[in-house]
Amino acid sequence: MYTSRITGLGHFVPENIVTNDDLSKLMDTDDAWIQERTGIKERRWIEKGSGETSSSMGVKAARIAIKNSGLSKDDIDFIVFATLSPDMYFPGCGVQIQDVLDMGTIGALDVRNQCSGFIYALSVADQFIKTGMYKNILVIGAEFHSGALDVTTRGRGVSVIFGDGAGAAVLSRSEDNARGILSTHLHSEGKHAKELVVESPSIAHWVPQLKSNPDDLSYFPYMNGTFVFKNAVVRFSEVIMEGLQANKLGVEEIDMFIPHQANLRISQFVQKKFGLRDDQVFNNIQKYGNTTAASIIIALTEAVEEGKVKEGDLVVLAAFGSGFTWGSAVIRW
Repeated sequence: MYTSRITGLGHFVPENIVTNDDLSKLMDTDDAWIQERTGIKERRWIEKGSGETSSSMGVKAARIAIKNSGLSKDDIDFIVFATLSPDMYFPGCGVQIQDVLDMGTIGALDVRNQCSGFIYALSVADQFIKTGMYKNILVIGAEFHSGALDVTTRGRGVSVIFGDGAGAAVLSRSEDNARGILSTHLHSEGKHAKELVVESPSIAHWVPQLKSNPDDLSYFPYMNGTFVFKNAVVRFSEVIMEGLQANKLGVEEIDMFIPHQANLRISQFVQKKFGLRDDQVFNNIQKYGNTTAASIIIALTEAVEEGKVKEGDLVVLAAFGSGFTWGSAVIRW
């Protein structure tokens, strides 16, 4: 069986910076209130009218990742695109990537697992490579949140959290079993689906109903924040240990832990529980907010670019989010 290695990384975020002070002009909030609850100082939001979308940001991140991998677009055998904010209800963003990058008629798969979307997408790509089906796979996580947020006092508990952006990774086949993605671990618990949800539009509750009832909140994200937090810290811990135990590794062997950037308080809780030093954990939610399926790959890209992940390091990725779904990946860099 082959091993898959991440051979190229790239990310893209909009230039438009939205600070907590900017949000205080739109809703009843302030910088101290947001930072205390989330750790976020600013986020990137797409400029209205710019034409930027999840797929266009994904294309920009993908081009960087492919270039950094030393490959060309024609070397890519398959695409996996993770997002909760596709350009269209259907088809998915994966085929748009194939078209814009002028690739051959390769397969394109879309993953809808929200905050754990990149971990799920990475796992799918890893299995395709390990079984020998594909040699090089492009994995993308991208989100355009800002266009669908309730940017009022009514929606502040959610709207202050999310940002826009994209990240991409190229996974390539390797015969070095000591390096690469050692294992991935995926879980779900659908009974809590409505604790973090956008219920509309759906086939049962379509767009015309929104026009007839402007107070219909089902079109905006809903989150039971306290309940999500309590579940997240438990599932993060469980799935990290699952990954380490599967590879006969200990917590003390982790060189870099990169959590999904949901809330800095969750990351800090997990860091303290595992006794990790600040230099063993990478967080960038302070400047980007929660970019959902893009958050881990953006953070991983920045950690590598800043020299915080080095050859031979043990890297652990973990995410938890809507669904509920959660997962982890253990990587020997």
